[in-house]
Amino acid sequence: MRHFREGNRMIARRLSMFGTLAAALLASSAAMAQISDDVVKIGVLTDMNGPASTPTGQGSVTAAQMAVDDFGGSVLGKPITVIVGDHQLKPDVGSTIARRWYDVDQVDLIVDVPVSAVGLAVQNIANEKKKLFITHSTGATDFHGKFCSPYAMQWVFDTRALAVGTAQEVVKRGGDSWFFITDDYAFGHSLEKDASAVVTKNGGKVLGSVRPPFATPDLSSFILQAQASKAKVIGIAGGPPNNTNEIKTAAEFGVIKGGQQMAALLALITDVHSLGLPAAQGLLLTTSFYWDMDDKTREWSKRYFAKMNRMPTMWQAGVYSSVMAYLNAVKATGTDEPLKVAAKMRETPVEDFFARNGKLREDNLMVHDLWLVQVKTPAESKYPWDYYKILAKISGADAFGPPDPACPLVKK
Repeated sequence: MRHFREGNRMIARRLSMFGTLAAALLASSAAMAQISDDVVKIGVLTDMNGPASTPTGQGSVTAAQMAVDDFGGSVLGKPITVIVGDHQLKPDVGSTIARRWYDVDQVDLIVDVPVSAVGLAVQNIANEKKKLFITHSTGATDFHGKFCSPYAMQWVFDTRALAVGTAQEVVKRGGDSWFFITDDYAFGHSLEKDASAVVTKNGGKVLGSVRPPFATPDLSSFILQAQASKAKVIGIAGGPPNNTNEIKTAAEFGVIKGGQQMAALLALITDVHSLGLPAAQGLLLTTSFYWDMDDKTREWSKRYFAKMNRMPTMWQAGVYSSVMAYLNAVKATGTDEPLKVAAKMRETPVEDFFARNGKLREDNLMVHDLWLVQVKTPAESKYPWDYYKILAKISGADAFGPPDPACPLVKK
């Protein structure tokens, strides 16, 4: 009888222990799986058919989906989905889609969003809804400056980094007199201002500038003025379509063959591809990413190429990098709560095929090394998309500079 009672007590103790363990496991599982609406949803808001669709567009969607697939398709036991929206480069359309995604479709993170006007509009919605947004293809420094936000991150570049990186390195190499062809709107003015400041700070001179309006059909007179300036370097301060048309026109006028250098303050590998090496050869530019830089960049880019039949831009590679960083932070924190995920992303160094020495700063700018490159001549290029010679590494601290004190997130 005594043995029977002791056996019962032992069974009871074991049952109690198993019950406690089961409760602990359930509690821990509940604590770990704090995923709103049981799905992690990422929205790629981009330009699917307009002038930014080649360097962003479907390529950005593909990059985001590659990150999700490489992560395993789920996080904390919950599925990850990617949805797509086309903002048509219109701030009102972008805002409407972002609002619907956050409110109705329960999107946890919006990525990409080319064109600063649309990006800033989407950032306003992200702030209002307290949801995360990562921009890759907009360069306005206001994102991490006066409009900085705990919910919005800038991952790939800003205008200062590209302008400063290019100007500083080119002046070091003897390009100490500049003439700018500047797109006549805020983006172009910002590039010229930042680059000019660096040229003069490093002992160079700015001999003048011309300002063609956006999408000017005939740029000949502007190129001729730049050529006549005799400046060692002609700075292209603008984006598409003017920048590619200026480079093409300059090639027709024999600018580089005449001994002047051309430095693009924003140019992408897809721009070089569309121009062709005969027109683009000799062009100097700064980039956050080049597909053929090392084994890591080549491995990922060749997988991307198999899906898109072209090599990725820095913006598209950056989409993958940031989505992977976001998903790793969700996994590490056990939740998709925006501010907790953002805090974990700031704690974690960014060292992947895209970024070298990457760090998401307190102002939510991802600072990383950049590269000054020169476009190869046709004779130097040995295989498809073999376009760049890497001339110099530019440290993130040098390129991006210190945090803007106008950002309220920056500790004073």
